[in-house]
Amino acid sequence: MMSERNNLGFIREINGPIVTIDLPGIRSGEQVKIGELGLVGEVISLNGREATVQTYESTDGVRPGEPAEGLGWPLSVELGPGLLGGIFDGIQRPLEKIALQSGDYIRRGLSLPGLDREREWEFEPNPELEPGKQIGPGTVLGTVQETETVLHKILVPPGLEGELTELAPNGDYAIEATIGHLRDRHGHSHRLKLFQRWPVRKPRPYLRRDDGISPLITGQRVIDSFFPQLKGGKGAVPGPFGAGKTVVQQQIARWSNADIVIYVGCGERGNELVDVLESFPQLEDPYTGRKLMEKTLLVANTSNMPVVAREASIYVGLTMAEYYRDMGYDVVMLADSTSRWAEALREVSGRLGQMPVEEGYPAYLSSRLAAVYERAGRVETYDAGPGSVTLIGAVSPPGGDFSEPVTSHTKDIIETFWALSKELADARHYPSIDWVTSFSAHVHAAAEWWHKEVDRRWEARRTQALALLARDAELSRIVNLVGPEALSDAQRWQLEGASLIKEGVLQQSALDEVDTFCSPQKQFALLDLALSIYDKGMTLIELGVPVSHLQDLPQLAKVRRCKSIYNSDQVASITDLGREIEDAFETIRLQYAKQHSDD
Repeated sequence: MMSERNNLGFIREINGPIVTIDLPGIRSGEQVKIGELGLVGEVISLNGREATVQTYESTDGVRPGEPAEGLGWPLSVELGPGLLGGIFDGIQRPLEKIALQSGDYIRRGLSLPGLDREREWEFEPNPELEPGKQIGPGTVLGTVQETETVLHKILVPPGLEGELTELAPNGDYAIEATIGHLRDRHGHSHRLKLFQRWPVRKPRPYLRRDDGISPLITGQRVIDSFFPQLKGGKGAVPGPFGAGKTVVQQQIARWSNADIVIYVGCGERGNELVDVLESFPQLEDPYTGRKLMEKTLLVANTSNMPVVAREASIYVGLTMAEYYRDMGYDVVMLADSTSRWAEALREVSGRLGQMPVEEGYPAYLSSRLAAVYERAGRVETYDAGPGSVTLIGAVSPPGGDFSEPVTSHTKDIIETFWALSKELADARHYPSIDWVTSFSAHVHAAAEWWHKEVDRRWEARRTQALALLARDAELSRIVNLVGPEALSDAQRWQLEGASLIKEGVLQQSALDEVDTFCSPQKQFALLDLALSIYDKGMTLIELGVPVSHLQDLPQLAKVRRCKSIYNSDQVASITDLGREIEDAFETIRLQYAKQHSDD
């Protein structure tokens, strides 16, 4: 405890964000305050009473000899009602409150609690609990209606178990108020509050890990229909500058069917985060009709903020995601980007004099990445049923080189890989997810959901579409070499079928009011429409009908546009368009048959 030791020392040496301090009794991982300004830092190595600290704020102007103070706990976050709808920096300081005190820039040493101490919440105790009952980690003590759409469950903190001696009645309480008492097996009494602290680098415990069973529906066709992600899965969105990584992640944040969304802007450009901060409060959740921010929280750590805070921001977001998972919610966390996080690791390791390996990254890059992604998963909680954390990280390989260390290590760890293509982006094909190099390990598991909820032909249609797209890539190389005249009618129709899939299904505009979100039912209807046209056309070509007769059909242009014409409630209209085209094909077949009979 802080009272049992001398927790004051002084600064010995400063090397950018790395500070050496002399502080007796300091612990590895402990949070400290540095200098007269009280800069926030964390102990990362010990040598006797000397400690190496990484600071989360600029050390400009700080001098050796200034005081250093140990706070007695590791870098932690406050977990309780009031997180949702909030915007925090990389160490969970509320940016909206900081703006009121400090203006547009965060004043160094400014320390504000993550949760509002003044606001009161209506606490509803768990009717199944009464004094004398044995409770343990994760036991639901009661609930607070945090937002209109999210019921916040007040949990016993991990590591506490024993007899409940008192539980507060229904009423309004501030988060620091005591709402219960627990007596452990040693006879010690512990106060229970509406909030708890948890160290960000330590995964929160759970009962057991389960396999994912249902897909994360994002409303993006190329993801849901071709490379699905299960709730509790690990995914990555790698791509070069300008390929649309941020837009893909923002679309997932806006339209996914997760209960809670956590968006971590880690070292990205400020203007992109400003767009998120300004647009999200205006958006409506398509599943509840309520404001999207009622189930969203944002962690903003832009590229002009201290580099070491980037590394902490990922862990802060993960810890808050695990907290809501422990309530039995499905949480999706988006990290934009893990490359900037890895660059922070590289800078700190360089200042510590550690031996660099691939492209200057530390030798532990792979293990750190794996440890981060392994905190995702679907679990059985102690008292709230199943919950999940889906982690999707953007990766920014320099020059689009997917063989660089961060991308290659990430590819070995994750289960879903949405590779963005510079060529597709240059051709204005968005989302620019390359169907050749992307993959998903969740297709067969997702197929069970699709077959039950949408259509039993989903997996077969998906396989057929990908085979046609692969054939298109082969034929396109031939066309580039010798021209389209070298192709047979069947091959030219294969190119036409692939074009229908690319333009009518895979392309999707985030800015189109109708097309920005696509329900699974509409996704399958569009895919089935394109493939049905291809199948019927191929049958006619085998009968001898010239491909030009089919390509001239005016309805084909409508097929390419119907994704923006019909919304997700108008699937029947897409089916009607399919019948209209079927009738047109039948007319062509009869005309061709009559012509040949006359001959």
